[in-house]
Amino acid sequence: MPRPAHLALDLGAESGRAVLGSIESGVLSTAEVHRFTHRPVRLPEGLRWDITGLWREILTGIASGAEHARAAGLTLASVGVDSWGVDFALLGPRGELLALPRCYRDESNIPAMQRVLGSIPERDIYAATGIQTMALNTIFQLDALRNASPRLLESARTLLFLPDLFHHWLGGPLHAERSIASTSQLLDPVSGQWATSLIQRLGLPASLFPAIGEPATDIGELHPWIAHDLGLPTGVRIVRPTGHDTACAVAAIPAEPGGSWAFLSSGTWSLLGVELTHPVQSDDAFRVPFTNELGLAGTVRFLKNIAGLWLVQECRRAFAAAGRDFDYAELTRLAQDQPPFRTLVDPQWGPFALPGDMPAKIAAFARQTNQPIPTTPGEFTRTCLDSLALAYRATLRLLEGVLGRSIDRLHLVGGGSRNSLLTRMTADAIGVPVLAGPEEATAAGNILMQALGLGLLRDHAHLRQIVRQTTPPRRIDPDPSASSLWNQAADRYDDLVRCSHALVWDGSPM
Repeated sequence: MPRPAHLALDLGAESGRAVLGSIESGVLSTAEVHRFTHRPVRLPEGLRWDITGLWREILTGIASGAEHARAAGLTLASVGVDSWGVDFALLGPRGELLALPRCYRDESNIPAMQRVLGSIPERDIYAATGIQTMALNTIFQLDALRNASPRLLESARTLLFLPDLFHHWLGGPLHAERSIASTSQLLDPVSGQWATSLIQRLGLPASLFPAIGEPATDIGELHPWIAHDLGLPTGVRIVRPTGHDTACAVAAIPAEPGGSWAFLSSGTWSLLGVELTHPVQSDDAFRVPFTNELGLAGTVRFLKNIAGLWLVQECRRAFAAAGRDFDYAELTRLAQDQPPFRTLVDPQWGPFALPGDMPAKIAAFARQTNQPIPTTPGEFTRTCLDSLALAYRATLRLLEGVLGRSIDRLHLVGGGSRNSLLTRMTADAIGVPVLAGPEEATAAGNILMQALGLGLLRDHAHLRQIVRQTTPPRRIDPDPSASSLWNQAADRYDDLVRCSHALVWDGSPM
């Protein structure tokens, strides 16, 4: 009988891909069979996702996966979808899609957050959900939607996060997978169920929120019409991984048992934290703030969201619009030639979270903090990477303080792990070894959770063992001679962060 293969449909906030994987002799083999770019579309009502375009790419990815499986002598056994968090679709009484899903970077989320926090104390929301307050969270998106389109919300019968929507369209039930639901700031991290008291205080109908589903679960068979249209055999299963891409990546961290390790999932966002068995909702955790997101096998990802390589991505888009089209490797090479710490920014400064003209925003930050203004692509990129490494250092120190223990190593996974300059900077900044890889942790986690859901793996520990056997991480030890330089830069960075909340970007050019 042909060896089973599993197809991960991994949707990032900038690109998506379909990755086919199979396990043989305890080693995972993968092949990317389809890749596509996507971005939100600005409509008169705001930033929206091209959901039908994403669906078309998913079907193309499944067809490519089945074709590659046949060519390799494998059988496509299952498919599963993961994506970025917080964004959702609304379905009507017949299960019809009511509108294009909002994009979490829509500007209307900011006044919505202010409205909600004006009626419900932030500490109460944290006590109910354990989630870091960010304007992009589902809780505030729903208020923005209610403010702009009250009839749309009144017409809705079911809210589904994007992976749940696609699983449903593929043939699965109307469920909300637990990890993606926990990003909403509407889920109780202790019970793993909806925070019904908070939902009532918000004036939202409890019936809008579907049953919570477990990850690594077989939830049905592909619709017959999909199998027919794509030329697939019958019996392909839909196996739900953790719907949140970060949860997939952290599930696939190749950590050895024991020790005190932290993780950094580095991509458009940087997520830095630890894996726990219970949420932490103390006053100290709230003040930082840290967030409690749920993962595989009852785990809690106690982490902080940090604006990640989004800064570099937006700079690259601005350079391309000006006729200078660089790839990421070239920008990193240009950054490596620049002196360190010439200009630093606070990656969490409000305007950095919004799309558009990142170099102008960096220049505005530099101008207002009396720093040299970057002028070249290498200088802008170096500013972003230096600042991210210092943000990681500051966050790790806060994490150690809240937990009351030291971290002895950092597992860095995701696209950022392939950036040798950033991994070196991170090790030197934090002063403990960085274990880099796998780069494709999200896809690996998705694939291996499908195998787990079909009974082909024993448990989470077995899943991580396969990752270690497949992709041993690359170790980067900190350079002791760089310690003093990073300490000085960290002091400058901390001062900038303290004053950044008072800065305003007026939209002026560089």
